[in-house]
Parts: sequence; structure tokens; C-alpha cells
Amino acid sequence: MNTLRIATRKSPLALWQSEHVADLLRQAHPGLEVVLVPMSTRGDEVLDRSLAAIGGKGLFLKELELAMLRGEADCAVHSLKDVPMELDGPFVLPAILQRADPADAFVSNRYRQLEDLPAGAVVGTSSLRRQAQVRSLRPDLVCRDLRGNVNTRLAKLDAGEYDAILLACAGLQRLGFESRIASRLTAPQWLPAPAQAAVAVECKADDAATIALFAVLDHGPTRTCVEAERAMNLALHGSCHVPVAGFAQFEGEDGLWLQGLVGDVAHGRSIRAQAHGKVGQGKELGEQVAQLLLGAGAGELLGSPE
Repeated sequence: MNTLRIATRKSPLALWQSEHVADLLRQAHPGLEVVLVPMSTRGDEVLDRSLAAIGGKGLFLKELELAMLRGEADCAVHSLKDVPMELDGPFVLPAILQRADPADAFVSNRYRQLEDLPAGAVVGTSSLRRQAQVRSLRPDLVCRDLRGNVNTRLAKLDAGEYDAILLACAGLQRLGFESRIASRLTAPQWLPAPAQAAVAVECKADDAATIALFAVLDHGPTRTCVEAERAMNLALHGSCHVPVAGFAQFEGEDGLWLQGLVGDVAHGRSIRAQAHGKVGQGKELGEQVAQLLLGAGAGELLGSPE
């Protein structure tokens, strides 16, 4: 293979991630030509409604997958948190890159942290997971939807439409906006989305040549953690319709610690669970934490999306 075509969304962050993958491939395989195939997806185009209302994060993938099926691209690059827990049959993830900062970012021009916001302050986020955690910690705040790319969201904050907004630290850092992070929202008090800050490559399962090219980019420790988080989410049947958070960390030489949360946007209730396991048993650990959450009453929250 002399040329590799990467399907990508057109947003600045998606293009950065795809170009980052392209650069790593060029370094690993001198002589390989890597080109981007930018595409617009329904998830990018419909900005006046929440993702949950228009079909979920899978909308960011479908057009890219169709491009691969039509032979217009060899692979696609995604934020792994946007990738459904189960891929459609012909697709696999040959590489999950080393995870960046998994924390959420509190971004405000006037306040340093969530605790500093006055009662009634408006917080912008389109994520039900973030809204649920805000309402759990600060029920006196007002959450308002916020869609669009990172630049658009920052512009709305600067225009005074929100007192603060919540974004992913990794996205801000990748686009050169790290200075906009007033503070980081971190575990164990605040949990990120499963697989947040991890970039994944998707290709057709029968494309052995493309799969072989990406082997060198796969980061085993990151895959171990995100597979545990995604296994938990899958067992909960989680999606962007319900607020689910999960974060796995290594413990010692061969241990893995997974924390999970299911939230309730309407009432601010949240159910948490955690468990410890062994590296290599991430799927089982994810399923265990999911069962603990369900046993604590998460099924009631999962069964009634807002």
C-alpha cells in the first residue's frame, strides 16, 4: 500500500486528530503517502438540537463508515468516546492511541472553579453526563445546552451567553486553548465519559493491509483502560441518551481500578460504584461495575432517559 486515505469530520478538532494520526503513520512508515478525506456528518450539521434528540453520537460515524464501504477511504479517525460500544459487523478498531488528559475542563472568564459560581449561574454543556454531575454537585446552577465545535463554544462563552462552559481538557489542549482551562474536573469526585481523550482508528475487518499499518500506533495500556470503561457502558446499554461516566486506572504492576457513575439529569441524583481487578480482565471488571450500579438502582435511571 502506497497511499492511505483517512476519512475525517471537518471540525478543527477532528482534523487535528486525523492529521496527528497521519503524521505518526508517516514517521512509522517512510514512503507512505497519507491523505485526509474530510466529510460532513449529520452530527456536525444539526446544531439546534441535542445529540440525544437526533440519534446519538453514532451520527458522527455513519458517513465515514459509508465512505469506507464505497471505497472512498481506507480508514477513519474518531474520538473513541463517540464510537458506539459495539461496531457494525464489517468494522474493527486496529489502533487506539495513547490517551491524553481524560479530565473535563471548567472554562470561565470570571470564575476559577465550579464551586465559585454563584447560585443561578448558567453552565453550558450539551453532555447529559456533565449536566447530571453539575446538578448533583451544584443543584442551584442552571444547565443550558451548548452545541458546535470548540471555537464556537468558546465564542458563545466570550459573548456572555454562559457564566461557564464544560469541555474536554484534551480537546482544548490539542487545539492550543489550554490557557482557557480555569480548572480541571477530576476523579474521584467528577468522572469523564468512557474512553474520553482517546483517539481510535476504524477500518474494515477484512482490510489486512490497513490493519497491519496501524499495529505500531496501538497503545496497550490505553486500550486496557478504555476497554474496561466501554465494557461497563455496554453492560449498562449506555449511550448519549443517559448520563454514564467511567474511568479506569492502573494499580501497581497488574491491577486495574474502575469507577463508574450513572446520573439523573432531571433530579441530580447519581449512583456510583467501583471495583478492582487484574490487567487483562478489563471486560469482566467493566461488567462487574455495571452490575454493582444496577444493583444500586441505576436501572431506574437508565430506563427513563430525559
